[in-house]
Amino acid sequence: MSFGLTTRQMLERSKTVTRRIGWWNLRKGEELLAVEKCMGLKKGEHRRSLGRIRVTGIVLGPLGGVTDEDAVREGFPHLTGAEFVEFFCKSMRCKPEQVVARIEFEHLETP
Repeated sequence: MSFGLTTRQMLERSKTVTRRIGWWNLRKGEELLAVEKCMGLKKGEHRRSLGRIRVTGIVLGPLGGVTDEDAVREGFPHLTGAEFVEFFCKSMRCKPEQVVARIEFEHLETP
């Protein structure tokens, strides 16, 4: 799973929730490799691992329901929930009504 917009938060382990368009089939307990970027790598570039994560919960719902607390868990303590929604919509070119997967996860020790 790519975290190009939140690499710093992943390295600091301050991010424990992410929202994704898609990922509908993800299940609680699945372990994933968090990377900075995995698509659009230029020749000679390699993916940068940010560590492993385990999904602890997943819920589908409209993006517009982000709370201030969730903005913090997304790694943006300086944003309100509404400001995070605005940031997400601008970054992902979507609207607040967009159904997203709210994915909770825990950071695992890297081998």
